[in-house]
Amino acid sequence: MGKEALISAIRRITNAINSALDLATTLQLITGTTAEVMGMDSCSIYLLDKSGEYLVLRASTGLAPQAIGKAKLRLGEGLTGWAALHAVPVAAKDAASDPRFKLLPETEEWHFKSLLAVPLSIQGRVIGAMNVQTSSYHDYTQEEIELLSLVADLAAGAIEKAMLYDNMQRQLEELLALAEVSKTIVSPLYLDDVLKVVAEMAAKMIKATGCSLLLLDEKGELVPRASYGPPKTLPKLEEVISKGEPLVFTEAPAFLAVPLTMRDKVRGVLACYTEKPRLFSQEELRFLSTLANQIALAIENATLVAGITIIREMHHRIKNNLQTVAMLLRMQMAEEENHSARRSFQEAINRILSIATVHDILSSQGFQQVDVLALIERLASILAENMAVPGRNVEIRVQGQAIFLPARPATALALAVNELIQNALEHAFVGKDEGTISITVGQAGEKFSVEITDDGVGFKGPEPKQTLGLQIVRTLIEDDLKGSFTIKSGEKGKGTQALIEAPLPKTLTSG
Repeated sequence: MGKEALISAIRRITNAINSALDLATTLQLITGTTAEVMGMDSCSIYLLDKSGEYLVLRASTGLAPQAIGKAKLRLGEGLTGWAALHAVPVAAKDAASDPRFKLLPETEEWHFKSLLAVPLSIQGRVIGAMNVQTSSYHDYTQEEIELLSLVADLAAGAIEKAMLYDNMQRQLEELLALAEVSKTIVSPLYLDDVLKVVAEMAAKMIKATGCSLLLLDEKGELVPRASYGPPKTLPKLEEVISKGEPLVFTEAPAFLAVPLTMRDKVRGVLACYTEKPRLFSQEELRFLSTLANQIALAIENATLVAGITIIREMHHRIKNNLQTVAMLLRMQMAEEENHSARRSFQEAINRILSIATVHDILSSQGFQQVDVLALIERLASILAENMAVPGRNVEIRVQGQAIFLPARPATALALAVNELIQNALEHAFVGKDEGTISITVGQAGEKFSVEITDDGVGFKGPEPKQTLGLQIVRTLIEDDLKGSFTIKSGEKGKGTQALIEAPLPKTLTSG
């Protein structure tokens, strides 16, 4: 393969890897494109399971489709397992005659003759291995070994990003599910209707055949209260009540049961089951336990008072999801060489983290109101770190009085302040080694204000250039906060003064 052909091959594989988000699509694109580009009859990817003991076939172009997700090798077993264990490539012209080779009948790979396997690793940590195979005997060249090793390096990063994406999607699904529970709990439905909705939702989230919700009656006996799917009598549920701990049963009918507890008092059991033997993951256990806690709250008091804990949990999850999105954007930004594109990525990351900060405060303090002063202090810290320029020392000072806003106006204010601080850090101190940004939060009557000033270079004319950031600020202040926004040069044309003024929500100004 000539140099131009090699570069073309790498480009095609890289484009294929970068074109997918979820793990399944990413793996299939990698195997298909790699086999085609390298002229191989098969390409397969094995990933380590959670135990770290087995390599499981997760994608293949050439092996039997029904083997995907089922065929597995112990770490170190077979040529592919050997490559993963020792973190080095291994090639065999006659694979079957190699003493390290192990045939996996379910993959129907007996008609392949030669095999080349390379490890998949991220920062020295092996996450799996990939191999290519040919139907006729083939001597793998050093160039082919190096190309597949390079593909493996690219693939490992893409696989990690896809895993993060899948995890983020799962968290979003859980968030939506919990949001539905919260909505149901505070709605005017009767308790039985609430529990039926929850049972159906739990079964669908766990991908179970059915779900039963049993409550203790006055005699202390478990009585079915709501269910979804075919009825099923499950054994040993009394152990969940007596021990107050989850119970996992893997034989048919397999089930995962968790206690419904409130203030250390067991109220009942929530159990999801399947007709066939099955293993339940820690994520499923965690989700069902979280759901059970919310149900217990609903039973204790199906009012908004019981929803406070749910709201905090939802804010915490929203914050986590936003931070995951910011992390994915950072990973993508690291691959960008264009300065303008990197700046756009950073601006997007800062905006997302501004919103996440609002939800972080709501989740940690348990209030329905956000302390604006504390919010701006956190934003200032985040932006000072994210936008630090080597050799330049810019101090951000935040002062004033504590003012509390509901989540929605607090989010609008956070985004507006983020844009103004970001704008000052980026433009106010060009050609300067140091500077100061001062932010003052105040209240006068039924209005609050946030003033942001800097001692930078200022701008020419009565108004600065209308950038996208300033347009965002004006829209947020005028439309969302129903307030006003002014920006002008400081005294003697030095520095910039930006002022946000808006009315406090009526619930905060009424006596």
